[in-house]
Amino acid sequence: MNIAVAIVLLVLIVFVIIVLVRSVRIIPQARAGVVERLGKYQRTLNPGLTLLIPFVDRLLPLLDLREQVVSFPPQPVITEDNLVVSIDTVVYFQVTDARAATYEIANYIQAVEQLTTTTLRNVVGGLNLEEALTSRDQINGQLRGVLDEATGRWGIRVSRVELKAIDPP
Repeated sequence: MNIAVAIVLLVLIVFVIIVLVRSVRIIPQARAGVVERLGKYQRTLNPGLTLLIPFVDRLLPLLDLREQVVSFPPQPVITEDNLVVSIDTVVYFQVTDARAATYEIANYIQAVEQLTTTTLRNVVGGLNLEEALTSRDQINGQLRGVLDEATGRWGIRVSRVELKAIDPP
């Protein structure tokens, strides 16, 4: 009978340890976590110590709230005078709302890349080659404005867009 009591006690201790480990989470600085309770959004966790209800709450992968830099490969763009230029772009953005970045868009980095490409083609497509080569600041400003407006509902703020290189044909 002693062995049976010892086994039950050991199983109980292991269960308590598992419950404690699953319920205490530490969120590092400059990160945010989204908690789902039974599959539904519950709350957004800020940096620090947090308690979760084990087996009921689920912490999704943490999101980085620092400014991120994404460089996209050179894109061929047709100017107003039908010349193809290759434009290399860098976008600086930051996640401002972890809930929106998790639920409003599937892959926000890929979405920012696609949106940058299409917006770049629209902006540069209205300029001739000389204007495209001489008005980088204007193109950067237009791109940033359109991207920031579109990504705002995804919980993302575009702080800067830079054209690294404009290679004429």
